[in-house]
Amino acid sequence: MQANNLIARGLIVAILGTGAVFASGCASSPNSASFGETVDDSVITTKVKSAFVQDKTVDATDISVETYKGTVQLSGFAKSQAEIDQAAMLARQVKGVVSVKNDVRLRTAASK
Repeated sequence: MQANNLIARGLIVAILGTGAVFASGCASSPNSASFGETVDDSVITTKVKSAFVQDKTVDATDISVETYKGTVQLSGFAKSQAEIDQAAMLARQVKGVVSVKNDVRLRTAASK
């Protein structure tokens, strides 16, 4: 009977220990994202890009989208200020977006 108690206690410790390791592995730091955050960020990026494709104003091939912890960064070139503004507005409307950093620049003759 006593041997069974020791085995049971050992299993409980092993299970709890595994949970603690798993939980600490999922925590994120300021410089890295957890698996869940990475998946959420990739979903946000995909939804923003999809919104660009569906919108006639924004050229989805000229604007890059990156997301980190819900912050969307837009970069690339646009033909007009209206396109830059529309890209930022579309990104802000996507569920899960915390903020938008808009680094899209107007296309000039030198940037073609």
